[in-house]
Amino acid sequence: MITVILTTLHIKAQEFTEQDTLRGSITPERAWWDLNYYHLDIEVKPDDKFISGTNTIRYKVLDKNQVLQVDLQPPLVIEKITQDGKNLTFESNGNAHFVRLEKSQIVGDFNEIVVHYSGHPKEAVRAPWDGGFSWKKDENGKHFVATSCQGLGASVWWPNKDHMYDEVDSMLMSVKVPKGLMDVSNGRLRKVDKDTNTYHWFVSNPLNNYGVNVNIGDYVHFGETYDGEKGTLDMDYYVLRDNLEKAKEQFKQAPKMMEAFEHWFGPYPFYEDSFKLVEVPYLGMEHQSSVTYGNQYGNGYLGRDLSGTGWGLKFDYIIIHEAGHEWFANNITYKDIADMWVHEGFTMYSESLFIEYYYGKEAASEYLLGIRKNIRNDRPLIGPYGVNKAGSGDMYNKGANILHTFRHIMDDDEKWRATLRELNEEFYHQTVTTKQVENYLDDKVEGDFGTFFDQYLRTANIPVFEYEIQDGIFKYRFTNVINGFAMPLKVEMAGKTDWISPSTEWQQKSLKGNDIQVDPNFYVDVKKG
Repeated sequence: MITVILTTLHIKAQEFTEQDTLRGSITPERAWWDLNYYHLDIEVKPDDKFISGTNTIRYKVLDKNQVLQVDLQPPLVIEKITQDGKNLTFESNGNAHFVRLEKSQIVGDFNEIVVHYSGHPKEAVRAPWDGGFSWKKDENGKHFVATSCQGLGASVWWPNKDHMYDEVDSMLMSVKVPKGLMDVSNGRLRKVDKDTNTYHWFVSNPLNNYGVNVNIGDYVHFGETYDGEKGTLDMDYYVLRDNLEKAKEQFKQAPKMMEAFEHWFGPYPFYEDSFKLVEVPYLGMEHQSSVTYGNQYGNGYLGRDLSGTGWGLKFDYIIIHEAGHEWFANNITYKDIADMWVHEGFTMYSESLFIEYYYGKEAASEYLLGIRKNIRNDRPLIGPYGVNKAGSGDMYNKGANILHTFRHIMDDDEKWRATLRELNEEFYHQTVTTKQVENYLDDKVEGDFGTFFDQYLRTANIPVFEYEIQDGIFKYRFTNVINGFAMPLKVEMAGKTDWISPSTEWQQKSLKGNDIQVDPNFYVDVKKG
């Protein structure tokens, strides 16, 4: 009851528009067709900051309808849309374009439309957070261009079905760039048309829209193979020519990342499409099989340790964090950005698992406790659904600590590792909701942890473990929590470790000694009365 009230008040405090709904909901004009294949065929002209081309959209008809929604954001303009070579009419409502199909749409059929478009796409202001095209130049004066668009939407630079619930099954990207430059996109390079300098990249696995990227520069390539859980994995690196030697040293962390994450999460989810790190003129992003990198070839987050413990300087934040998203964001993908914590919470947590794999469990715990200082508890981690709105930025640090707490409730490290691996099997190449993930985790432990997730994900309040000790009696309860909240807690009493099960009601037990210590791995505040 309290959770619902808090969430409703949070939503009512915000104003949403028709455009938010058209972007963030599964509209009737989206629901009746299932994405099958894209062929994005474009020319990029960096001198003019201009792009033009087509996107072929192949789809399967799920239900009868004659109107199809395509998304493209101004100032880009749709020039025409065709099906079977015939021009179609369409009506535009802001970023949403409703195409009137003349051909009868028969359930089970696969059809295609081709969207022709051009224009000057939005220029990124602060990539990747405020994305679009980054039009930069390298130190030699050559164009250095990249796209980023999470949250803002892939339709900021190419026409598509811009909602996360429906991933395309496969995709071909053909990108024409000026001579002397190279394009690097997702998947594997099929061929290069040398006469036109067009690069053709193909992705054979399901792909989310914001994961599609174009990266253009004076790149040089080096690579290696990794002997992984599913066989030989190609690992390729594309960096600016002048940074080759630095990259060869810094990117030694990439196979170390792969070893640690395959241990914890299971096989890399996209062996067929290879793994790439690609240098870009912004910090970095988790583009599927084409992870972008701009951390200046140093450890930490632009040289800083976000935890303040020293452990954050043991690894390159962008290599580890953005590659961790291959499992949580690209393999397991949110259906609605309201559930973005699934991407960021698990991936921030993956940093600690990388530390644990190489430096031990205590080091990993120190790192997670260190990042708690960055938590604001300003609003819930889950945002409002259907309007393209994420929850609190705490989804990173708090999300990681929620998972850390849940692991310590489970109190079985091998079972926890198996749970993370099985999670990636259960939702392999799928889009999911928070509820699916929490139900899955709930099934792995004894008891009902519905109130645990309601408390930590759907409110901004951290449980307060309140206790008092009088005459050898230890009394305790939780406050600052929703009705019915309960959670096991590990404590040290009189030099011995014990488990207690606090709820919102006072409980008591006899105690030898004058104080207790709550295991700091549990994310609760402690108040002694």
